[in-house]
Amino acid sequence: MQLNRIHDLIPFRKLFKLLLAISVSIQLIIISYSHYIGFYHVQGLLDFLSRFTIGSFLSLIAALLIAYPDLIVIKFLEQKFDWERDLLKRLSIQFIFTIVIAIVVSSIITTFSNFIRPYQEGFINVLSLNALFFSVFNILMMIFLEAWIFYIEGAESKRKSESLEKKLSEMRYEVLKNQLNPHFLFNSLNVLSGLIARDTNKSQLFIDEFANIYRYILESIEKQVVTVKQELDFAKSYIFLQRIRYGEFVNLDIELSANVLKSGLPPLTLQLVLENAIKHNRISKDKPLTITIRDFEDRIEVTNNLQTKIYRDTSTGLGQSNLTKRYKLISNDLPEFYIVNSTYKVILPLIKEE
Repeated sequence: MQLNRIHDLIPFRKLFKLLLAISVSIQLIIISYSHYIGFYHVQGLLDFLSRFTIGSFLSLIAALLIAYPDLIVIKFLEQKFDWERDLLKRLSIQFIFTIVIAIVVSSIITTFSNFIRPYQEGFINVLSLNALFFSVFNILMMIFLEAWIFYIEGAESKRKSESLEKKLSEMRYEVLKNQLNPHFLFNSLNVLSGLIARDTNKSQLFIDEFANIYRYILESIEKQVVTVKQELDFAKSYIFLQRIRYGEFVNLDIELSANVLKSGLPPLTLQLVLENAIKHNRISKDKPLTITIRDFEDRIEVTNNLQTKIYRDTSTGLGQSNLTKRYKLISNDLPEFYIVNSTYKVILPLIKEE
């Protein structure tokens, strides 16, 4: 499982190509330098090719045996130690692991290489030199892998940020388009037209609440989270307009404790839930609609008595889908939808203050 996470971060093909290039380069340097200083002499082209091939192969195996433990160590330390808070502790532990890995791998490779072709320079001498060389090499490898991971994570974070911003823009447009609903606007103006002739004071209240609704929509459209109190004030304005239209047969009961009012919700969440309840249920004197908003634990529960319209448009589930999309942009905790004992229930996770 750890290897799978490493492969997700650094694909094996890229890592293999890098280590192969390093192994070939190192062997060319080692063979050339050793021949130049007289540590051992290359006896012609065949001897060079033999040493180069065997050496490159063993170097590649050694590099793989070093790189993967290094990556496992890096991922382990990332989970256990914070760079800012535990810098010295992390660097100390990482250095120890780096040296231990280098010595173990160099011992294995040197022993195996000596078994294939015994060293003329002396096994212990070569073992010591290789341990030193592998230690220096692994320190550089560890630094390089850390830098590579930082680069990859930075690039991935930038990509996700750009993708999130694009989704947020699309969601804002979708929310604005949905809330500036021409049907809602037409119905509201139609109600207002009839109300002006009957009750001037109530029509003024209607205009004030109508303005509050669209002011809130325009102010909150750019926000990812608003407070429960803001959503609640908006919901009251929305229900006020619906009560003008449907009379006293739309009831909103609020049973929220004071401590949840500062918690957060995606903007226009309550309006969407209320709109769906009114849209999909019959509302009359004989069948009043009661919507209840209450809190429990770290959630808000919105319920309404289910009295589904007999003749209504087929539900597409678009409201639920939109609400879920809004939550996915800011939280892993998603809303839930139930029908229990002739009651429709929506569970809205609260977004806590940071």
